[in-house]
Amino acid sequence: MGTTEVRELLLAPRLDPQRVGELLAPYGLKDFPKADANLQAAAGDPGDRLLLAEVLDDLMVCVAASASPDQALTRFERFTASTNKAHLFTYLRNSKQAMEILAKSLGGSAYMAEILIRDPHHFYWVAEPDILNGTRTKLEIHRDLRPTLSMLEEEDKQLDFLRAVKRREMLRIGVRDLLRLASVEETLAALSFLAEALICSAYEISASALRRTWQIPPKMFRYFTVLAMGKLGGAELNFSSDVDLMFLYAPNGEEAPRISAADYFRRLAQKITTGLSAFTGEGYVYRVDLRLRPEGKSGNMADSLDGYERYYRTRIGAWERLALLKAWPVAGSRLLGRRFLSMSRPFIYEPDFDLKALDDVRGMKARIDEKISARGQTDRNVKLGRGGIREIELVVQTLQAMHAGRLPKILGRSTLPALAELREHALIAVEEFDALREAYLFLRDVENKLQMVDDAQTHSLPEEQEALTACARLLGYSAVDSLLHDLQRHTSHVNRIFERVVGGRRP
Repeated sequence: MGTTEVRELLLAPRLDPQRVGELLAPYGLKDFPKADANLQAAAGDPGDRLLLAEVLDDLMVCVAASASPDQALTRFERFTASTNKAHLFTYLRNSKQAMEILAKSLGGSAYMAEILIRDPHHFYWVAEPDILNGTRTKLEIHRDLRPTLSMLEEEDKQLDFLRAVKRREMLRIGVRDLLRLASVEETLAALSFLAEALICSAYEISASALRRTWQIPPKMFRYFTVLAMGKLGGAELNFSSDVDLMFLYAPNGEEAPRISAADYFRRLAQKITTGLSAFTGEGYVYRVDLRLRPEGKSGNMADSLDGYERYYRTRIGAWERLALLKAWPVAGSRLLGRRFLSMSRPFIYEPDFDLKALDDVRGMKARIDEKISARGQTDRNVKLGRGGIREIELVVQTLQAMHAGRLPKILGRSTLPALAELREHALIAVEEFDALREAYLFLRDVENKLQMVDDAQTHSLPEEQEALTACARLLGYSAVDSLLHDLQRHTSHVNRIFERVVGGRRP
């Protein structure tokens, strides 16, 4: 593949359809006339056309390596229309890696393509070696947000800035993942760090706005914490995921003239939730799920530390005990967050996680299985299907809850480190550890690639063949059968271990 002849498309006059097909056939394209039209439109005037012709051979090699070559060219035409063509084509001539970034992003993800088309300067930003090869912690992202936020006086503009930053950072994380510059674990951590930083900033914006409204002194009502649960709490967030949050406060006896502490904290929780999930012209920050709070949808928007303790002492269910393993403070008072962790940890393993608790977990999983089966997704849903991510999580969390009373070191909040602790304490065999670890990394990689395409919260492999082929190519497979074979191999191992640990009658 890849001869200099392909530039004939741009330089030779009036090529017949057969010759167009001959020139484009080596690059994995299906619709030759459409691809030719995309290139002709992208080329533009004679000067730009010559510049594009210079790089076309290398560009087409990169396009052919993308998940969907046809989509890559369609989006390339749109991208060239949104930026200076001469500058772009010259830049691509000087950077093969930039060419790979552009082609794989355009051909692999509609979501990332739209970011690039909307903000073309993001392409040049993400292609910079320091940006592309660097990693960013929560503190670094949060620190970088502050100067701009301090200059924006209106709350709406501050929140729109967070939405714009999220879009840019998701491009960086996605490009690093697509080019395999980051491991699966590094991608999950990067997504989590970004979410924590943005949630922390949303809390600060909301608290500041609410204090201005009610004329509350800065030190009053300061004991408030945003708790992350689920995958964010475990620092293993998906590419397109809800964030599971709970809101916690500790009254200190202070009262403001116009509003009670409880009402203030309730309003603050609501404002944070709305600020994160509201959709504007800049998009949204995160969808927020509050169902893990006590009483679920009918529970208080925010509750006191004492309120949480009363609920856990009297009404906690087995699934809520497992959910507490992921609890982690991400914004607000660190001291109050630590107090919550100290208070809540014993409820994970006290009283003993016995056969009744196991029956509750099995019942919960059986209900999930019924829903997934009714949708025909038992073998295609990498999260909730047979042998999927949820079964790995339940194996790890069940063993943690069963044994943490005597082995507190196994109470890790992230799945893979916790799995390693279970192996170290001989609670799981080495071969089972290896199988679960490999399956987890594989399934989380598949899940992220599925969600990367359209920024959609999906967990099932597509049924349509073209979409399934694109998914396989995103994952580095040349054939769909190879992907499906590996999926079946991993999920069968997981399901066998799940049935031994959770599915049986004996703990």
